[in-house]
Amino acid sequence: MIRIGIPREIHPNERRVAVTPQTVIRLCKLGFEVAVETGAGDRIDCSDAVYREAGATIVEDARRLWAEASVVLKVRPPEEHPTLGVHEAELLPEGGRLIGFIWPAQNRELLSRLAARRATVLAMDCVPRITRAQKMDTLSAMANIAGYRAVVEAANHFPRFFAGQITAAGRIDPAKVLVIGAGVAGLSAIGTARALGAIVKAFDPRSATRDQVRSMGAEFLELNVAEEGEGTGGYAKEMSNAFLQAEMALFAAQAMDVDIIITTALIPGKRAPTLITTGMVESMKPGSVVVDLAAEQGGNCAMTRPGEVATHKGVTIIGYTDLPSRMATLSSQLYGATLVAMLEELRSGDELVINLNDQVVRGALVLHNGELTWPPPTPPPPPEPGVAKENGAITRANAMSPSAPNSNHEAAEGINMAWLAVAGALLFVVGLIAPASTLGHLTVFMLACFVGWQLVWNVKPALHTPLMSVTNAISGIILLGGMLQLTGSTYNLTTILGAVAVLIAAINIVGGFLVTNRMLAMFRR
Repeated sequence: MIRIGIPREIHPNERRVAVTPQTVIRLCKLGFEVAVETGAGDRIDCSDAVYREAGATIVEDARRLWAEASVVLKVRPPEEHPTLGVHEAELLPEGGRLIGFIWPAQNRELLSRLAARRATVLAMDCVPRITRAQKMDTLSAMANIAGYRAVVEAANHFPRFFAGQITAAGRIDPAKVLVIGAGVAGLSAIGTARALGAIVKAFDPRSATRDQVRSMGAEFLELNVAEEGEGTGGYAKEMSNAFLQAEMALFAAQAMDVDIIITTALIPGKRAPTLITTGMVESMKPGSVVVDLAAEQGGNCAMTRPGEVATHKGVTIIGYTDLPSRMATLSSQLYGATLVAMLEELRSGDELVINLNDQVVRGALVLHNGELTWPPPTPPPPPEPGVAKENGAITRANAMSPSAPNSNHEAAEGINMAWLAVAGALLFVVGLIAPASTLGHLTVFMLACFVGWQLVWNVKPALHTPLMSVTNAISGIILLGGMLQLTGSTYNLTTILGAVAVLIAAINIVGGFLVTNRMLAMFRR
C-alpha cells in the first residue's frame, strides 16, 4: 500500500499543512495510507485526534515519518530542521519521493541535496497552467487567497471607509485602489476591493486582461505604447525600455491620486521588478497604503521590507510574505485538494508511476531518480489548421506537396456537387408527385431551415451560453411553426401536434432563459 507522509511544517510563521482531515478522508477512500506527524495541524486548529478520526496514523518521530513514507507531501521546500539539527532533505530516504513547493529556479542548493538522495521530486509551483491541469493549479489557488487577503490587510491599515457615504456629519469619498498586475491575485484583489465599495483601477501589460478587468467593474489603464506583454505560463514578460518609461510615468501620476496600491508583478525565476519608487511613495497622501505581494522576491516597492510593515511619511508599506498562511485553514484545504488531484494523476494500481509522456507530470517533475529534469522541454505548438493528425503525430505530407491543396479542394468540390445533384433530383421527384399545397409547405420549411441556420449560428454567445443560444433559436422556429398550425378552425391531428409543439417549445425557451439567468446570477453581487 502507498504510504503518504505529512510532516509538520517547520518554516517560521508557516501555519499551513499539506493535508487537512477532509483531505485525509479522500486519500483513505482512494486506498492510500496516511501518516501525519504529531502537531502538524495545530495551527489550523486540527488536533491529532481529529486526524486520527479521519483515518490517519499519528507518528511522533519525524525521522520515522520520513523514512517510512512512500511519498512525502509538504508545503514549504525542505530546510534545516530546528530541533533535529539536520536538513529535511537528509531525512528523505534514498530514492524517496517528495511533492510540494520547490521553486527550483531559486533553490539550486536544495536540488543538489535532493539529487544526492536520488530523489524523485515534483514541484507544485511548476504544474503547467493548461486546461487539464486546472485542478492541480496550486499557484492560482494560493494567489486567489493572497489577493483577497491583500485587500483585507490594506483595509486594516487604511484610516477611512472603502465605500463612500453621505452622513449628517458630512460626505465620505470612496477609497481609490490601484491594482498593478491583473493575474489571479490581481483579479481577486479587484473583486474584493470592488465588493467593499472602492473605486478600482488596474494595469497590466497583457492586453488580454483588459476585458477581465472591465468585467469586474474596474477601470483598465492603458499606455500609448504598442507592445504586448504576454509571456509563457500565464505570466507577463519583460518589456522594452520605452514601455517601462511610459509605465513608470503612469504609476507616478496614479500614486498622487489613489489611496491604496496593490502590486502583484512577478517574473518567474527573477527578482521582482521595482515599480513603485521612493518618490512615488512620498507623493502619496498621508494614510495611504501599499501592499506588495511580490515582497518575497524583493518587492515591487522600493521601500518594502519583506515580512514587515513599514511606514514612511504617513504611508504604510505592507510586505507580508505569508498572506495565504494568514488564512491557513482555507489555504490548507485548497492545497490539499490539488495534492489529491496530483496523486490521482500519478497513481496506477498500487503504485505511483512517473509518466514522462504526461504533460502535467513532466512539467511538474524537477528530479527523477536524482537526475535533474527541470526545466521541462517546450511542448510542441498546436497543429496548423487543415493539417491532419494520425496516431498522435502530425502528418505534413499533403501540406508539403504543391499539388495536394488543389487535389483536396477538387475532391471536396466533387463531393459537394454530388450532394447537390442528389438533392436536386429528390426535389424534382417530389415536385412531380406531391400536390401544390405540399410543395408550398416544403418551400416554407426549406426557407425556414436556411434562414434559421443563419440566425442560430450568428447569435453572439455573450447573450447566453452558446448551447442556450442554439436551443432557444431552434425552439423559436418550432414555436412559430406550431402557431401557424393553430390558425385554422379545424380540429384534427395536425392541430393537436401543433399545440403540443407550441407547449414543449415554450417550456424549452422559458427553461433556457431561467437556466441562463441563474448562471449569470453567479457572477452578480
